[in-house]
Amino acid sequence: MTMKTYLDSTPAHIIALLPMKRNSERVTDKNIRPFAGKPLFHHVAQLLQDCDLVESIVIDTDSEFIARNALEHFSKVRTIDRPEGIRGGMVEMNTIIAHDLSVTKGAHFLQTHTTNPLLTGATLTRAIEEYFSIGKTYDSLFSVTKMQTRLYRESGKPLNHNPKELLRTQDLPPLFEENSNMYLFSRTSFSAAGKRRIGEKPKMFVMDSLEAIDIDDMQTFRLAEAVYAFRADKN
Repeated sequence: MTMKTYLDSTPAHIIALLPMKRNSERVTDKNIRPFAGKPLFHHVAQLLQDCDLVESIVIDTDSEFIARNALEHFSKVRTIDRPEGIRGGMVEMNTIIAHDLSVTKGAHFLQTHTTNPLLTGATLTRAIEEYFSIGKTYDSLFSVTKMQTRLYRESGKPLNHNPKELLRTQDLPPLFEENSNMYLFSRTSFSAAGKRRIGEKPKMFVMDSLEAIDIDDMQTFRLAEAVYAFRADKN
């Protein structure tokens, strides 16, 4: 497979960043909570483990159990003990990424979450291949979900349509939701953007809305379980 890198001639492999904290506010022990017979984080970790384009998996965590368990089950994993100063739910992800890059070698990175258990290997590979083919037009890539529905601001003002012209929803101009599944960037783009995973010239990567379900509370946890079971039965 021949793919062009964005900034240099580095081989088209990527380092995956999979941050995990011990505690979760809305779903108790979310990252290690059983999901389809194994800890939730195992699903994404296994996906990254199986992807030939992922060189290694860096798990930044404040949990000794998660670190130990990950090292026992996944050969690509190496762990980072999250410093006290950047622990807690109020620390933004870009701060954690900045720390991880400061102690990790490599040029290109993919950051994803354990809360995306429906992400497939085909979509992961497609995103990485697209990232390495964007040339100099873009400097980063992030996943989005396409939305074509009637949306309003909190004030009640229409956001993307004219209520006096009742267009079919499929004819509305699409909007795109950042779905938190995948962020692909280089060390250079992260720095140039002020230490942000979405660079100054990002490309949106559209993916299926069900595959993009992000577990944020028990409702989405159960929804993801149901979709996972349905997909397994269908296969």
